[in-house]
Amino acid sequence: MSIEKYDLVVLGSGPAGFSAAMRAIDFKKSVCIIEANHLGGAGIMNGALTSKAMWELSRDFSIASSVTRGYRASGLNVEYDKVQKTVIQAAKQKQLQMLSQIETYSKASENSGNITLKYGWGKFLDSNTVEIISHDKIEQVKGDNFIIATGSRPRPMPDVEVDNERIIDSDGIMNLKEFPERMIIIGSGIIGCEYATIFSNYNQTEVHLLDRQHKVIPYEDDDVSDFVSKGLEKNGVIIHHTANLRTIRKRSDCLEVVLDYQDGHSKVIEVDVAVVAVGRIPNLDNLGLENVNIKTTERGYLDINEACAIDNFKSCNIFAAGDVSGHAQLYSVGELQGRFIVEALYGNLEFPLDYSNMSTLMFFKPAVAAVGLNEKACKSQNIPYKVATYSNSLINRAIAMRASDGFVKIIVSDDGENRILGMRAAGPQASTLITSIAYQISQKGTLKDIRKNVHPHPSISEGVQECLRVFEGKSIYKPQAFPDFIKLESWHPEVVKENS
Repeated sequence: MSIEKYDLVVLGSGPAGFSAAMRAIDFKKSVCIIEANHLGGAGIMNGALTSKAMWELSRDFSIASSVTRGYRASGLNVEYDKVQKTVIQAAKQKQLQMLSQIETYSKASENSGNITLKYGWGKFLDSNTVEIISHDKIEQVKGDNFIIATGSRPRPMPDVEVDNERIIDSDGIMNLKEFPERMIIIGSGIIGCEYATIFSNYNQTEVHLLDRQHKVIPYEDDDVSDFVSKGLEKNGVIIHHTANLRTIRKRSDCLEVVLDYQDGHSKVIEVDVAVVAVGRIPNLDNLGLENVNIKTTERGYLDINEACAIDNFKSCNIFAAGDVSGHAQLYSVGELQGRFIVEALYGNLEFPLDYSNMSTLMFFKPAVAAVGLNEKACKSQNIPYKVATYSNSLINRAIAMRASDGFVKIIVSDDGENRILGMRAAGPQASTLITSIAYQISQKGTLKDIRKNVHPHPSISEGVQECLRVFEGKSIYKPQAFPDFIKLESWHPEVVKENS
């Protein structure tokens, strides 16, 4: 049996694997992509793209059905199967773009490398050989270097059996045939809150959200968590704070959900569908890691160094990128790591990997964006800081849009240097606002560096401008006049010690 040989073998075609493969053809390398399931991984199907397509459609429906803007749409209705069809069309569009590029580079040329896509499950036989098991054949490929980019899957919940019919996880959302009348979402992190937003936007489903703690999105600061909670409740979501799931009983006509609360009382509710959204775990099963002496960390991830190598970069030819690496499970992180590995192997690195300015978008109502440190992180690291918050209620563009529910929150160091440490933004165009601050964080920027920027009017970004002016007492609208809309606070480790 002849065995094909490649410069680079990539396990997984998600954002990390696909971006690595595409960067490798820039270096005129031969690449084999091995994909066990959907092309694009969770970045396309059952993940980032499909869930955001669902969110966009639900937001459009929510705006169209609003009666607070001086108009009323008549005859407005929604059908889940048609929404589902539109979402799948979006995913297919991206998959066809990926396939088109793979086919374009399926043959080597003088100006680029070439890519071969093989469907099946890849398993290491040794440090230079991977076996590919598909439904109709088994084959082997060899490579000089390998990237494990197999992504992640929904985390199972003890004693809860996911059948992806009535008890589903995020992969099973697309299995639904219609809008459930009643739904409970177990888990109040980003995934849980996003789906609570989506289904409540359509106003077809009574949505319950199970929050084991006092706050949704518990790793964020309390003001951000409270903002998200209020937005969900305003949208009709019933949040069960400090509640634990005891059991789900399957009845012929419903699911009977038993909740135990922190104060000792219990509650039984009936729903039609339960969504398990308690996080994700890496896809590392049956990869043959034992054949190449690779062990996972206590948390089940691959331990990578600053070059994303699983061992010493100079002596190791196996790398990892994306969700399996144990870093933030973000599309942008996986994409950056995949490109970085290839540049480390075949090119000259211009800069090291920097995770400090990785932006996060949370698709709630309204959307929330985050980058850099929050107050909790600053306190845990004993970093003195100042924090200014400026409400969208004072921003002309937001007022004109009738979308003033939101804010800009910026954190800077309070050590005389005024370094930009982090930002949280909520409301329209939050994803755009966060980019400029992410750049300043990566460039070690300060208030002095960015305060002279002039923003166009009317624009949402004027909120960033005014928030920065708050630090110096130069904002046009003053916190003395609008204490609920403008805030400036500071924190120092020594002050806490003195008061304790």
